[in-house]
Amino acid sequence: MLEQPVFGRRLRQLRTEHGLTLAALAGEGMSAGYLSRLESGARQPTERAVAHLATQLGVTPAELTQSTATSLARSLTLATGLGQDEAGQALSEALQASGGEDPLLRWQALWRVAEWRRRRQEYTEQGVCLDELVALSAEIGLPELQARAGAELARCMRNTGKTAAAVDTATNAYELARREALPAHVQISTLLALVSALSEAGRVPDAVRYADELLALAQEEGSGLRWAQALWAAAGARARQGDRVAAAELMDQAVGGFDGRDDLTVWVGLRVNAARLDLMVDPPRTERAQRRVEEVQAALPFAGTPAVEQELIAVRARIAVVTCRPDEARALLDQLAHFDDLLPYQERIRLDVLRNRVLLQEGEQASALAGLRELAEQAQQSGNMDLAAEIWRLVAESLAK
Repeated sequence: MLEQPVFGRRLRQLRTEHGLTLAALAGEGMSAGYLSRLESGARQPTERAVAHLATQLGVTPAELTQSTATSLARSLTLATGLGQDEAGQALSEALQASGGEDPLLRWQALWRVAEWRRRRQEYTEQGVCLDELVALSAEIGLPELQARAGAELARCMRNTGKTAAAVDTATNAYELARREALPAHVQISTLLALVSALSEAGRVPDAVRYADELLALAQEEGSGLRWAQALWAAAGARARQGDRVAAAELMDQAVGGFDGRDDLTVWVGLRVNAARLDLMVDPPRTERAQRRVEEVQAALPFAGTPAVEQELIAVRARIAVVTCRPDEARALLDQLAHFDDLLPYQERIRLDVLRNRVLLQEGEQASALAGLRELAEQAQQSGNMDLAAEIWRLVAESLAK
């Protein structure tokens, strides 16, 4: 006989798999209230109860009380020996087929699947995982899990253009981390999400204030992944503040101090973002941006994904626009039409802005300005106030010329 609460979890799993309510499973020989207490682990089952429930489920009493690892537990164990894509797919399938497991076990699987979805730029699917992860974290009641899940959900919301919701979610995660005095790495994670969301929402003074706090925490670590990500987020806030030179210096520091062996994906992302900032300073540092592009191209055999290739083409198109080569920019932007659109919402809008800048350089001012106005209004409606302001500035500059 299984001891509680293991029996209750096993019972709930089988009931869920059979699609039965508590009342349907209890039937005439048992009350739904007693069954609920069995599932929660509050009552130890009797042999009579086990026999009745086994009959209702169409299994033998031995099958009901057999202590076997769930498919999710097996998948988590086997995933340690699989590649990232294989493990993500296996865990995703196990989650869909499972039910009634230990909540902490399900949390681990959801976290890994959400990370797998993020790396594949499947932000909608990632959001579904993270919504469940946040709810499960609240059910478990561990503040660290709640803060981590909230920060990750905020990042996903930002990537799908839900900026206002991202700010609220990141703020709640940060305040929880501070209130519970959670470890520094958790506070850094919440601040990373909060600074980025505030920047996109156009709340630049708040973003810079939290970026200073983020940098102070990250500097205590000295180097590594979180340190590089903190410099990256702070650089974004500084750029939106208008201090693009300081932003570029922060990115230079991150690029120079981060070892690609820690995370090659972040190593590539740092260089792509640094190249963008190189093009934003006055005057643009086009040669340095081009060197960053060449470094990333050299790493493509090891970190090449459709999303990375797309980002690289977009940066090359920006270089062509900045150096007034509209034909080359147009050809590069046309290449992006052959890719699935894997970029976050903000980058997709910025690509459309770039297409209209090419139209301006080609003399199609009326079409370009109409397109830019539409993009600015769209960014405003989605709460991306900083992006909207960036586009309106471009419209004003174009009209002045």
